[in-house]
Amino acid sequence: MVNQIKSFVYKAFSLKQKQVLTWWLPESKYCNKDAIICDGSVRAGKTIIMSLSFVLWSMFTFSNQQFGMAGKTIGSFRRNVILVLKLLLRLRGYKVFDHRSENYLEISRKGVSNLFFIFGGKDERSQDLVQGFTSAGFFFDEVVLMPQSFVNQAVARCSVEGAKLWFNCNPDGPFHWFKLEWIDQLLSKNAIRIHFELDDNPSLSEKVKARYKRMFGGVFYDRFILGLWVVAEGIIYSMFRNHMIVRIVPLNVVIRKKWIGVDYGQSNATVFLLIGLGSDDKLYILSEYYHEGRSSQEQKSPSKYSKDFKLWLIKCGVEGMPVRYDDIFIDPSAKGFMLQLFEEGVKGLKQANNEVLRGIELISSIIDNDMLRILSCCENTIKEFGAYSWDPKAQKRGEDIPIKQFDHALDGLRYVINGTRITWQRIIVHKQKAA
Repeated sequence: MVNQIKSFVYKAFSLKQKQVLTWWLPESKYCNKDAIICDGSVRAGKTIIMSLSFVLWSMFTFSNQQFGMAGKTIGSFRRNVILVLKLLLRLRGYKVFDHRSENYLEISRKGVSNLFFIFGGKDERSQDLVQGFTSAGFFFDEVVLMPQSFVNQAVARCSVEGAKLWFNCNPDGPFHWFKLEWIDQLLSKNAIRIHFELDDNPSLSEKVKARYKRMFGGVFYDRFILGLWVVAEGIIYSMFRNHMIVRIVPLNVVIRKKWIGVDYGQSNATVFLLIGLGSDDKLYILSEYYHEGRSSQEQKSPSKYSKDFKLWLIKCGVEGMPVRYDDIFIDPSAKGFMLQLFEEGVKGLKQANNEVLRGIELISSIIDNDMLRILSCCENTIKEFGAYSWDPKAQKRGEDIPIKQFDHALDGLRYVINGTRITWQRIIVHKQKAA
């Protein structure tokens, strides 16, 4: 953290950043607006300028008042906002006292002092945190990640005369509640909207911007790079290509690491995937076990699946020895099967991270960077890549949810990718820097 602060370098603000910084001033034509919305691409310079402008407005307009600031979690808000915000304010002569145990900042300058309370809006229960709180303004960072109930409750707390609202986000689907209730209702909400793109961040070089553009694929590119509120529709991995299916691992490639992903079901399919990291920095899906109780008419117990699992490990190995692997990432709902494996002495068991959208985003990036290969023997996994789709009914509710069909092998893949996220992100960034 200290190194990050020391390396902070000022850049001249872009035109849109200056708009955000000054929209509330008395001489601005927008000064009578009640809210500002800044949406658009990632790394476009929205968050820092929004948080700084929010505090400057608060200190210019009020004294001895309290304000709210929220992220999806308090921890993420501190990492993404507070660290740099405190530096910027102190450089401008403000005194900032961070009451970490109570999660609020006390900011003062030239006899003016205000309190800024930090909230996390991660789920429906979060609305309880702001009940009874009276605020002169509220700043929401990544508002699309918050439930509507929390935001509505926080907005209702802003009952002080002259209070204003500040919203910052990357786009989601066009039916997301925030798009419908705020961006599409600017007039009735008396709000101003400023749309950001990568070019609006003067601190990014052309090389860095090009790297970010290569980091996302499909709907995630449209949202996070172009800043569009687009529907996640059709085949999820539409960027998958036939050349990614190979008969064998190339002879000049050494598999450096191996992981196993397990998606467990009773009537639904149970899948084991062996996934390797090659010396060519590509991900290889090397082998699959796929059993569906519903279609095969054979239901298997955890002990039977455990026996199948150990036999499959031997099949994946050489000379009758089980394959050597680093970790096994298991469906977090399969606690009974995980216990069965543990009691039978299976090593390297880890409960998988089940973040669906984050996993899909990273797999899409891996495919877009041509870093995925699947051995042709993994027939069910290959079929799922051609059928795994977004749920159109969920889209109408403003949610990005895959249809729960043709997803078992891809869930197992996602468990591994989420569990080895640091490895893959490092490889992608290194590859893009070298491009």
